[in-house]
Amino acid sequence: MSIISLVGAVTLLVKRETLNKLLLPLVAFAAGSLIGGAVLHMIPAAVDQMDNNLSLYLWLVAGFMLFLALEQFLHWHHSHNATDDDTPPLTYLIIIADALHNFVGGMFVSASFMVDVQLGITAFLVAAAHEVPQELGDFGILVHGGWSTSKALLFNLFCSSTFLAGGILAYVASDHINVVFLVPFAAGNFLYIGAADLIPEIKHHHSVKTNLLHYAAFSLGIGLLLLVRLVG
Repeated sequence: MSIISLVGAVTLLVKRETLNKLLLPLVAFAAGSLIGGAVLHMIPAAVDQMDNNLSLYLWLVAGFMLFLALEQFLHWHHSHNATDDDTPPLTYLIIIADALHNFVGGMFVSASFMVDVQLGITAFLVAAAHEVPQELGDFGILVHGGWSTSKALLFNLFCSSTFLAGGILAYVASDHINVVFLVPFAAGNFLYIGAADLIPEIKHHHSVKTNLLHYAAFSLGIGLLLLVRLVG
């Protein structure tokens, strides 16, 4: 994730209008990947590990509700645009949210690897697909908020390091508790981010041609996860 945190520098090389055109198809692809990863991989894996009992679905709902709470009370919503001209960017809030986001993501991916290596790889790739448009958008907002390029890159790199910290914590905790519950919990997070955070940004105010492009990118995200499931 550390390398992905540096992709934000692309915003300095590409015109804002061009970047925004590229970002939304990436957002659509990430939404499809997140939903596909949750439905086609993480929930079935949780069913295998937790015997399809009620606790599985309670953790799924809890994961969904946690991210709703974070967005409601911490304003944890990422604008996937190079800049946000309507309101002053809450730069430090973005940094805190990203650090927490990556920490939790690291825990989820680590737990997925402990359940099954293929599931872990899938979870990591899905998380990475979401990180690319997020980092591009957030970097643009930080620079727009008055941060220097080096400062924005440094703080983005710090945020990405919390992914590793979360992964290590989950691994250490696995010696004392069963971390399998993190798999349906992560699935709930993925469903929320994909359906409630990303899809609203691509489903309106666009031409038919652009909507078709976004729908195709979304379908590609799900399709790739389905392909992995079928050949895995």
